[in-house]
Amino acid sequence: MSPRRSYDQYCSAARALDLVGDRWTLLVVRELLAGPRRYTDLHADLPGVSTDVLASRLKDMEQSGLATRRRLPPPGAASVYELSERGRELLPVLQALSTWGAAELGERRPTDAVRAHWFALPLLRSLREAGAGEGIVEVGLEEGEFHLRVGAQEGPVYGDGPAPAGADARLVMDAAACEAVARGESSLPEAVRAGRVTVTGEGTLAKALREA
Repeated sequence: MSPRRSYDQYCSAARALDLVGDRWTLLVVRELLAGPRRYTDLHADLPGVSTDVLASRLKDMEQSGLATRRRLPPPGAASVYELSERGRELLPVLQALSTWGAAELGERRPTDAVRAHWFALPLLRSLREAGAGEGIVEVGLEEGEFHLRVGAQEGPVYGDGPAPAGADARLVMDAAACEAVARGESSLPEAVRAGRVTVTGEGTLAKALREA
């Protein structure tokens, strides 16, 4: 394997791109924000990446201290990858990229792959802008369910399926409403007021969204 290339520039942006500027690296980070993931799960949720490239990116991330690999105890007996504390610090970078890239989304193309949890970052942004506070939010979409940890300071930011310990609020919306929020065409409170998003739950988060 050839050594990683460097810009060889004494600039913090260049140094950062030395670590995360390769194709697929930040999308691997996006997936690992959900918590520990097996290689096969990562490959399934990164359609288009080759096995060699994914293995190379994960190895580079381990060497750079952005991710670690560990073996699950029986009966799992599988290796999982997870972000280090340094890797989790990339969350605001991905959030900023998600916000900046919203204008590039446009309408979904027939060739576009989609996973329900890819909407986690834009929904987190909208929840933060709405001042919804902290807590667990379940989201039900046509593509599937996932849950968000709003205001999480450490650990997974989101996860597939319902929240294991219950949620403070549950949001149900169709693809059009979710895509409008992701593109920045509608805020989450606007979509709730328009009846495009159904909010259930008695927690502070649910009440804040219904009253926003």
